[in-house]
Amino acid sequence: MRVALKAPRSRAVADEVVARPLLDLRGAGVILGARLGQAGVAQPIAAGEATLFGPRGACLAAIAGPLHVCDTGHHRLLVWSDRPTEDHVPADFVFGQPDFRSEGRNARGDVSATSLNVPTGVAADGGVLAVADAWNHRVLLWLRPFVKNNQVPDVVLGQSDCNSGQANRGEDAPRADTLNWCFGVAIDQGRLFVADTGNRRVLMWDRIPSAHGAPADRVLGQHDFTTRDENAGAAPSAIGMRWPHGIARSGRALLVADAGNNRVMVWRDLPPANGAACDFVLGQTQLHEVDHNQAAYYPTAAALNMPYGLTVQRSRVVVADTANSRLVGFDEEALGLNARASFLAGQPSFVDKGDNRWSVATRDSLCWPFGVAAMGDTLAVADAGNNRVLLWRVGP
Repeated sequence: MRVALKAPRSRAVADEVVARPLLDLRGAGVILGARLGQAGVAQPIAAGEATLFGPRGACLAAIAGPLHVCDTGHHRLLVWSDRPTEDHVPADFVFGQPDFRSEGRNARGDVSATSLNVPTGVAADGGVLAVADAWNHRVLLWLRPFVKNNQVPDVVLGQSDCNSGQANRGEDAPRADTLNWCFGVAIDQGRLFVADTGNRRVLMWDRIPSAHGAPADRVLGQHDFTTRDENAGAAPSAIGMRWPHGIARSGRALLVADAGNNRVMVWRDLPPANGAACDFVLGQTQLHEVDHNQAAYYPTAAALNMPYGLTVQRSRVVVADTANSRLVGFDEEALGLNARASFLAGQPSFVDKGDNRWSVATRDSLCWPFGVAAMGDTLAVADAGNNRVLLWRVGP
């Protein structure tokens, strides 16, 4: 497919939208993971109770905790029983490794009930915890709180048992009960949503599954459960996806961060049928457009560059605009095709980009934020490029 390129926009052309602060201008209240050395340079990373390596997902289950973090590079899940209130507080529990000092894919062994291989997405709601164990092609569910290290999950999805880890269970074609590089998860009102990224689709379970390998009830991004074509086998449109990752609900609406198409797909109501077309997208001016930053080098208040994560906080839809190293916030009432964000964090203006603003990491900077989750007045941000998780309160 040939894509017509737009003329690059000069950075000197200022975006007409004045950014309002999304988060506390003083920066994150709590930083977990990377400690800054002299001149702001991060120190070498070794697995421990308080270190993180490229975390891609984090969420608070309640305002007071617990906090769950996918420590992706160390192939483990870390759990803080109570919400940390100071920097670099050590985790209470570890899952995926025999102890806090170990690391490696599947704990350097075979797939098991207590191993992980590139955990990415994490979600908690109603006493249920879901973790996307991406390279084991499965989602793990706990139906009760963590009370010990390597607490065995209650349910595994995508595989028939806890000791299997093949994409689509070793078959070429997917099914309603298989997964392939599943990167994102969300739980809302007793429903489970999974971004089955390698199959270029989102799966939905109408109620939390209670049995291993339970099939999904609906699929988006494909016309049926047995195809996995990029953009549903056609040109980009309101139906297909490329790299679905983050998932969120905003009232009755469903939002999916389609990172590979540099957009967020929005359904005004929960789709009732397989392959339902979305109503509009954020990040592009038309449904068939997919270029990052709308075919320009610098972003605007309406453009996105590989958005991986999103959440809803108060009346705002917050998008982790990953490759622009920023968070952007949209007013729910103003959502529509090519809507402009009103709120910003991580950059001085909507036309700026750059990891840590092309400088060293600070309490209010970002470097490739992959995951973002809201709880009360706080965002948990998986600031992957800085090897840390930020607990950052909303702005004024």
